[in-house]
Amino acid sequence: MKKEEDFDASLAGEEGSTEDSKSNWFKRMKKGILTSTKDKKDAPEGLWSKCPSCKYTCTISELNENKYVCPKCDYHHRIGSDEYFEIIYDNNEYTELFANIKSKDYLHFVDLKPYDKRLEETYAKTGIHDSMTVGHGKVNGHDLVVACMDFEFIGGSLGSVMGEKISRGCDYCLEHKIPFMIINKSGGARMMESAFSLMQLAKTSGKLSQLSDAKIPYISLCTDPTFGGTTASFAMLGDVICGEPGALIGFAGPRVIKETIKKDLPEGFQRSEFLLEHGFLDFIVHRKELKEKLANLLLLFKS
Repeated sequence: MKKEEDFDASLAGEEGSTEDSKSNWFKRMKKGILTSTKDKKDAPEGLWSKCPSCKYTCTISELNENKYVCPKCDYHHRIGSDEYFEIIYDNNEYTELFANIKSKDYLHFVDLKPYDKRLEETYAKTGIHDSMTVGHGKVNGHDLVVACMDFEFIGGSLGSVMGEKISRGCDYCLEHKIPFMIINKSGGARMMESAFSLMQLAKTSGKLSQLSDAKIPYISLCTDPTFGGTTASFAMLGDVICGEPGALIGFAGPRVIKETIKKDLPEGFQRSEFLLEHGFLDFIVHRKELKEKLANLLLLFKS
């Protein structure tokens, strides 16, 4: 019994202490947070992601495993060419084509900053050479050339380099008899290149017509957002035109249209579901089902 009493006393911090002194052992002696700012341990950046739609927070690894789709509300996060190629190509194995083409400031354009300086800053920030990356790989064993836009490079804007990569991609597909696909994610023409940018609409449309004449399939996937010159040209010229769920697709944005016509727009206006209902899209494909859907299309084209 004596040993038990000593043990209880030691829990209170000293032998022979009263019940009050035992309870004081659990009380905070000093109020407030005493850790200095320099000693605080912050959570490392890049571990968490918040959904822009439902505000659900999950780890980056969980988001990656879910194909960059929100586990709670199914919102499709904006992703770049690296992520799309990882989703589409077998074992993420592909050959990048035309990687050495880079934009130049032929017009010496200046807005808030010179165009050539803006390009240098974007190169350093993104690590990519322009707003489009072209790759050749296999989808469930079927060859496919994919030209994918990167929105983080000046809003995925359509410039002379993008037009040239699409044109060369078409030539490559004509030479090797391989289906062609463009993943659209763009705000439209690149204003810093002026008429050089607008010329790409006719240039790419002409090249895609050569694919059509050669009976080589062209697939267009419209993701959020697909606007401006891309919609006015190659985005709507596919043998198969599909979209991701909830993607905003159009020429002018809904705010511009509303201010122009002075009327409220229908609910869901310019979303992929709205366009599917009105016949502008052939189908909507969930990102988790994208690879399987493409493989089935490629098999169908071969038959």
